[in-house]
Amino acid sequence: MNMQAWLKEQMAADKRRAMPILSFPSIQLMGITVKDLIADSDVQARGMYEIARRCPTAAAVSMMDLSVEAECFGAQIRVTDDEVPTVIGSVVETPEDAEALQVPAFGTGRTGLYVEAISKALKLITDRPIFAGVIGPFSLAGRLMDMTQVMINCYEEPEMVHTTLEKATAFLLSYVKAYKAIGAHGVVIAEPAAGLLSPDFCGEFSSPYIRKIVDAVQDEEFIVIYHNCGDAVSRMVPQILETGAAAYHFGNAVSMEDMLRQMPGDVLTMGNVDPVSAIRNGTPEKVRQDTLSIMDACCKYPNFLISSGCDIPLAAPWENIDAFFAAVEEFYHK
Repeated sequence: MNMQAWLKEQMAADKRRAMPILSFPSIQLMGITVKDLIADSDVQARGMYEIARRCPTAAAVSMMDLSVEAECFGAQIRVTDDEVPTVIGSVVETPEDAEALQVPAFGTGRTGLYVEAISKALKLITDRPIFAGVIGPFSLAGRLMDMTQVMINCYEEPEMVHTTLEKATAFLLSYVKAYKAIGAHGVVIAEPAAGLLSPDFCGEFSSPYIRKIVDAVQDEEFIVIYHNCGDAVSRMVPQILETGAAAYHFGNAVSMEDMLRQMPGDVLTMGNVDPVSAIRNGTPEKVRQDTLSIMDACCKYPNFLISSGCDIPLAAPWENIDAFFAAVEEFYHK
């Protein structure tokens, strides 16, 4: 699939399909637990298929499991039946730890299983692109150091942070290349921790490392979508654009219309219905109202695609998820 052409088709369409970050709620459709989902590539592929069969999305998106890569570096992971896996503690506490940190080989931990899942999903879902999900370099460094500590280290131990980032990026690049090799159409790189940085620090500790990945893998058949759900992204658009990603996805902590005013008109930009207060905890009517409100404000921009602000929680009621897609359909039939 020519993904550069796909991007243009999305922006040229009179009726644009939604592209929410929607994966974990598949456990409800299949009657399984999170543990079941993250441990079996067949189950992951089937979950993506069940969502694609039910939801008229512009693309299928894999799980936004931001513990996978940290686990490969030796981080301890908490896994339960009903929560997305999380990282516990830290691996890098001193400059010496950063120097000694070993770059894992691709296939360590669950990475091989997750790539296998996308390979299987590609055989099941043939009517739209399939995007894998990976964590961003700075967000991975934050999980290896602890998020509070990595922010402090940017000031007090910047070389330690850069050493960790170089190793994180090397591993992520091998991981993304594996997705590309099996035929995925692109990756969503989730870099939410960069939303805590100043614009200058984003330009030093985040964007250059994502750019290394983008330059190595992005072409006509494979694109990178940059995701950041931080509340400071509206102040760092120039630095974010330095990543060179083909498309961008922003969270509900910022005004979607404000972001679109700042984004180039020929760059696909997505967001940002609140996945928690609206889709997880709201009612179908709230989801409808919030979705229509964002679309009313933003669909005048031809590069806008309606989406969730971040990963839709696994316990989000399906009547609310269905209400999101119904609202998109309603907007185009007004």
